[in-house]
Amino acid sequence: MTLPAMGAAPPGQATGPIHVFGHRQMRMLRSIYPPYSLSSLCISFLLLLFAHVKKASAQLDPINNFCRRFGHQTAIIDRRLYVDGGLVNYSPFAQYPNNYTNDGLLYHDLDRPGDGMPQLYANLTKDISIPRVHGGTLWADNINKRFYLFGGEYYQRPPPQQFNLWSYDVINSEWFSFGPPKQVRIDPVSYGAGVAIAERGEGYYFGGLISNNSAWGWAGPPVAVPGIVKYIMDSNVWKNDTGPDSIGRAEGAMVFIPISDAGMLVYFGGVQDPQLNGTFIGQPMDQILLYDVSSSKWYKQNATGTVPQMRRRFCAGAAWAPDQSSYNIYVYGGAGLPPDTAGFDDLYILTIPSFQWIKVEWAKPNGDYPHHSLTCDVVDHAQMLILGGTFPVTNNCDVPNQYGLHGLDMGAQLSPEKDFWRFYSPNLTTYAVPDPIIKVVGGSAGGGATKTAPDGGFHDGDLRLLMTRAAKIPTRTPTRPIPKSTGESDETKIPTGAIAGIAIAATIVFLAGLIGSCWFIKRHRRNQKPKTSAPTPRPGYPIQDTDNTGIMHTPHTSSPFTSQEPPHQCPVELPVASEALPFAPPAQPHTYEMVYTPPPASAHPLPCSNPSAANLVNSDNSMKGTPTAAGTGNSAEPRTMIDEEGRMWVQVSPPLPAAVRQRTGSSPVAGGHSPGAGTDLGLYPTNGTGWLVSPNTPREPQELGVSQPRPRGTMEMGEVGGSDAVDGRPRHTTFYHP
Repeated sequence: MTLPAMGAAPPGQATGPIHVFGHRQMRMLRSIYPPYSLSSLCISFLLLLFAHVKKASAQLDPINNFCRRFGHQTAIIDRRLYVDGGLVNYSPFAQYPNNYTNDGLLYHDLDRPGDGMPQLYANLTKDISIPRVHGGTLWADNINKRFYLFGGEYYQRPPPQQFNLWSYDVINSEWFSFGPPKQVRIDPVSYGAGVAIAERGEGYYFGGLISNNSAWGWAGPPVAVPGIVKYIMDSNVWKNDTGPDSIGRAEGAMVFIPISDAGMLVYFGGVQDPQLNGTFIGQPMDQILLYDVSSSKWYKQNATGTVPQMRRRFCAGAAWAPDQSSYNIYVYGGAGLPPDTAGFDDLYILTIPSFQWIKVEWAKPNGDYPHHSLTCDVVDHAQMLILGGTFPVTNNCDVPNQYGLHGLDMGAQLSPEKDFWRFYSPNLTTYAVPDPIIKVVGGSAGGGATKTAPDGGFHDGDLRLLMTRAAKIPTRTPTRPIPKSTGESDETKIPTGAIAGIAIAATIVFLAGLIGSCWFIKRHRRNQKPKTSAPTPRPGYPIQDTDNTGIMHTPHTSSPFTSQEPPHQCPVELPVASEALPFAPPAQPHTYEMVYTPPPASAHPLPCSNPSAANLVNSDNSMKGTPTAAGTGNSAEPRTMIDEEGRMWVQVSPPLPAAVRQRTGSSPVAGGHSPGAGTDLGLYPTNGTGWLVSPNTPREPQELGVSQPRPRGTMEMGEVGGSDAVDGRPRHTTFYHP
């Protein structure tokens, strides 16, 4: 009888869609917004953030949208049942029929029952670098308060090139890598049988499948391996040991029982790969394999009684009588092998040392919901929590209000009817041998079994002797400081829904702050940009000459200037880097000069040290080459204004275009200016070389033009005949702000 290796997902189910903000959207953004633009950066970031928030808001919630989970790994430490990895289906199943990888680390609080089962929480972190696998195991170390993730395979993604052992520290809530094995070669495998002995600080993994989903570069079909791996937690030491024979095995179950000198590992079920080539057959459930921990020796023993059908990917948990006269292993569910391909929804007990199988009957002998790839965890040696499993014959969800948890009262103590299936009880902390076992091995609920050997005797004389001993394991001490309580207090636990709400609210606040910042920066930059025309007055506010200077502007509420003159300021040259002047060397920057206009009567001129300004003032404080400013008897000052933002603007006269010079007859003369033409208010003269050219090329200052009509032919200071005044065009008074 041969069968293919079992796939991780039911046939016909594919991965869910992946929504990303990709290259197409980024190209669209680059085509709309120029590089290094503040607006583009803000808008691009907002769009990316919006896409992330939209994706996060649409992400299925692991608690509220739970339908079923399978292939996961579990461990119990300090009253928490941790759930890592595996695959999940979301509700409603008809809308989300695909399998999704469980990317997070969850836990059930064993001290806080929810709707009949321990409450589920999803507020632990798991970085993207931590493996997301199914079919692995968690080795729980209750002494040092951590668990180790070993084995497993990746779903629709390649495995890493190097296997590393990862551990989760429950005290500090963080993951830590112990790196690759250094002593021996360890093959990454999946769906083997893993178990931890925290009292000894050891983790074991027997068999398993090696495939291209578990090991990098693997070629060919999945193959089962025959050996057992041992990991020593306190020293980070690995050991490889052989199996009971050369047959590869996988998809069975293994538990620890404190029998023999240091305890034994009991393995059964699953599949065999006799040729180590991927050709699988079932392992009969009456073939029991035992690994003696102290001697590293394997034993085989046949079991009798009501033997279960061959199965794989089931789960198991062990408890023992108070006097250790019987060790009882509870087995539930599993996937079938031909002819029982649908799987199982049943409960069996293997009792040792009599090695007898007992079937636990209830109203529906084989159950209505066969499922596999589930986990069993024993709490306080008294009850077992069966978590998850996938259902080959139905699309029904697995009791979403209980998160797929099912409670088993291992001693049938919680109900008068002696029913094994009960809700979880945090107060049940002692084990009692149930009636179905007592009927087979004798004794009572407290132990005292009278049947202590198999019907056909033991296959090995040493095994018969070891079955009479109870393990004596020395007390193990932590290798690091351990606080008195590593659990999270009730006050600090936040439900996932509340966390999601807080995250969304924080995102909205962040978005609002970001939009406000972008608006403020953009407004500030806009206020510093040049204004190329007169401001439009508000309705009801006519343009006025408020200071008798001939410059008309609107009142303060609608003008770019305030009505108050600034204090005395020395003139400053405002260089501009623009196109080359018609009469200057090509592509060289040119310099504007300050226009000196009569100061207001309240002004008190002070001597200026600016050499350019000094060169333009005569001994009588009048402008060189221009008429003395009318109506003044003191030095002329550059016309300055202050706008509403508190910035100073200085009136200047720009260089004259060549067409104007030709029309007016003005031309640059070395060492001087054209007499009477007013061109001395253009560029500064130099020592016989023409017009002054700025030695550097700073950025162009901002310009603010204020225009108003005036009579045809009216001349203004700084203007030349034949320019705007001659043609009757509005006077253009130019101010610059550095």
